[in-house]
Amino acid sequence: MKINGYEIKPRANLWGAYLQCAYLRDANLVGANLKGANLKDANLVGANLEDANLVGANLRGAYLMGAYLRGANLEGANLRGANLEGAYLEGANLLGANLWGAYLEGANLWGAYLVDANLVDANLEGAYLEGAYLHDADLWGAYLEGANLKGADATATILEKKEDDKDLKIKELEEELKKYKDTLKALIDT
Repeated sequence: MKINGYEIKPRANLWGAYLQCAYLRDANLVGANLKGANLKDANLVGANLEDANLVGANLRGAYLMGAYLRGANLEGANLRGANLEGAYLEGANLLGANLWGAYLEGANLWGAYLVDANLVDANLEGAYLEGAYLHDADLWGAYLEGANLKGADATATILEKKEDDKDLKIKELEEELKKYKDTLKALIDT
């Protein structure tokens, strides 16, 4: 299958690919190199990304419900607001990943490496985090009802608000508002 000129197949080299809003539902991307790829708002529902390299990839707002990401490398990836409901992330590397406001209800994160990950306001209801590494992760405002944290390493994990969180949220909202205003102005000018 070809999308935006890229061949979508197992072990494909899609380094830095622009796949924003791409329809990749049930795609087989086992072991694919998606390092630095832009997959913002992409539909990856049920996709197989086992052992894929997604280091620094932009998956903001992506749909990954039921996606298979076992052993995937998502170090430094942007998954802000992504929907990972029921996703399989066993042993995935999410070191320093941004999962702010991500929806991870029922996700399997057994043994996942979430060291220094940003999980502020994430929904982890019923998530399976047994044996996960949450060292220095930020879980402020995260919803953890029914989550299994047995044997998880939560050393130095942040579970309460830091003083600068309010200022960061305001700054991010101002940036989003500016983007929307610029987009609206561009639409009106055309």
